[in-house]
Amino acid sequence: MLPRGRPRALGAAALLLVMILIGFFLFGGDLVCERREQIGPGSFSCALTPRVPPDGDLSVDHPGHNRSDCVPLLPPPHKCELLHVAIVCAGHNTSRDVITLVKSMLFYRKNPLHLHLVTDVVARNILEMLFHTWMVPAVRVSFYDADELKSQVSWIPNKHYSGLYGLMKLVLPGVLPPDLARVIVLDTDVTFASDIAELWALFAHFSDEQVIGLVENQSDWYLGNLWRNHRPWPALGRGFNTGVILLRLDRLRQVGWEQMWKLTAAQELLTLPATSLADQDIFNAVIKGHPGLVQPLPCVWNVQLSDHTLAERCYSEAADLKVIHWNSPKKLRVKNKHVEFFRNFYLTFLEYDGNLLRRGLFGCPSPPPPEAEQLHRALAQLSEEDACFEFRQQQLAAHRVHITFLPHEPPSPRPHDVTLVAQLSMDRLQMLEALCRHWPGPMSLALYLTDAEAQQFLRFVEASAVLSARQDVAYHVVYREGPLYPINRLRNVALAQALTPYVFLSDIDFLPSYSLYDDFRASIQQLSLDSGRKAALVVPAFETLHYHFSFPSSKTELLALLDAGSLYTFRYHEWPQGYAPTDYAQWREAAAPYRVQWAADYEPYVVVPRDCPRYDPRFVGFGWNKVAHIVELDAQEYELLVLPEAFTIHLPHTPSPDISRFRSSPTYRDCLQALKDEFHQDLSRHYGAAALKYLTALQQPRGPA
Repeated sequence: MLPRGRPRALGAAALLLVMILIGFFLFGGDLVCERREQIGPGSFSCALTPRVPPDGDLSVDHPGHNRSDCVPLLPPPHKCELLHVAIVCAGHNTSRDVITLVKSMLFYRKNPLHLHLVTDVVARNILEMLFHTWMVPAVRVSFYDADELKSQVSWIPNKHYSGLYGLMKLVLPGVLPPDLARVIVLDTDVTFASDIAELWALFAHFSDEQVIGLVENQSDWYLGNLWRNHRPWPALGRGFNTGVILLRLDRLRQVGWEQMWKLTAAQELLTLPATSLADQDIFNAVIKGHPGLVQPLPCVWNVQLSDHTLAERCYSEAADLKVIHWNSPKKLRVKNKHVEFFRNFYLTFLEYDGNLLRRGLFGCPSPPPPEAEQLHRALAQLSEEDACFEFRQQQLAAHRVHITFLPHEPPSPRPHDVTLVAQLSMDRLQMLEALCRHWPGPMSLALYLTDAEAQQFLRFVEASAVLSARQDVAYHVVYREGPLYPINRLRNVALAQALTPYVFLSDIDFLPSYSLYDDFRASIQQLSLDSGRKAALVVPAFETLHYHFSFPSSKTELLALLDAGSLYTFRYHEWPQGYAPTDYAQWREAAAPYRVQWAADYEPYVVVPRDCPRYDPRFVGFGWNKVAHIVELDAQEYELLVLPEAFTIHLPHTPSPDISRFRSSPTYRDCLQALKDEFHQDLSRHYGAAALKYLTALQQPRGPA
């Protein structure tokens, strides 16, 4: 006998089966597809792809146009297939956005990538340096000059904040290599939450006629009902968003894409004053007239976070998301039901350590860049048993470099102009405002930061009225890698980015006299340094032990403070040989520049031509980093001329970790001595007999207490 509840259970099961069958026939199988299971890589659930009706009309009068068709599951591309991505980028801020986008792509990707970057001069300088120093395996980067493309789109009035650059995706089929058949085109304000190979796999769904893959616009913008007299460009229903595009470049060239979009734009501009959404308006107008060109993509590949977004209809849980698009001018400040989740997701990649993305692709041969290969060979030769292994490793560290991290206006060309060059880490940020008040001229500063600290620095500058007002200060972020502070590498980065004929080689914890910038320019002219005379102008250095003191406005006031014991000559009690050759007694009475001779361990702060010798990068951490540079200047026959009215004052601060280790660790000091010995040997090889005086003077090792 069957248990009593069994017939009732069988009846309920039969009824459920009947309902499923009825639903299947009524809704074309969509109920089956509503299961949001991720069945495998490259697959996606059905309730994501809007249908295009046979007549191409996506208006709201069509029932069910936002529903989906079942899509056959396709495997992702082969893991070694090269995927092509195109991005248009201009300016300092957009360059930072590109880096966050690329981080999210690299985090999930399993394929080699070729990035095609259409950039202005500013973005190219930034990104070329960044990718060169990033050295990510299996990533190629090609640049295209956006300025050369402006004439192709400058005739189109555009009200969008992206300006001319917002129209340049239209010309990509004619700009990218003619043998390139497919490309994914991305806005800079998107973030990946999935492997880009899954997006690439959607090319397989294109019919022979389809050339463009787009996600439906997730707002009512193109319906024209957002406000009175709102007149958008023509589109199919809600239209499509162009933040993520799949382009069949080969087919676009065959159908005459350039002529097609230009004729459409010219025709619409007869009755419309300008584009409101840049290239997106023109793409939609073309698709309105040629609906067979478009392949609608699952909406999760472009979840749009605009002010009036309907994006939440697209996803039910975080696992659904593939690409997040911050397509509101408000960006992270946009109002959205789930904005905290999306914002935290974005911040994860914004602050993610880019060094961790230098990983290779398993099972896919991808030779590293030549520089990376040489670096790996050099690292392989190091021995962890070496007491100085940490120093050797730091010397070989590959630092990512992001030049002009913030908007920067290069100084207008001025004769005898001088850029202050310095370096700093996060714990010295508080020095910046005072430095800006003392030095009105251009500055080039290298900052040693983690990715997360770089964002803290950005907020620090934005919150400071003093710093945000200075567009002539160039900040260059060198990302942290390794245990020791790469002081001379940082100096070289800042020095290489200086744009004036002369540079003042300073440190961040020194405040120059208020008139020093003008004094330098006058002295350079007076001494005729621009006639080819090789000279280093020495700035006498002083220090105070007080965190708060009245900064002297003149040499007379400084001497009074010196006599009163409120100021001291710099490091007179710890490292007198470093600054004594300046001859402070002579400086007290001097009314004109005077020449001094090089002496062992001399390390003054100097003004030199921009093309001066670079700092020796082998010196990391604390000790002898400036001394070696002054030796190099003397070896190249620079005169050392002390300026009679110039001075700079060191401010007190907590000791750096490196100086603390120098003072406490005999091994640290031994390793520094080893570096000095190697420097002496290289000096001898390079300068021959002329280096004899340095070898003699530097025979006996000395060091600060």
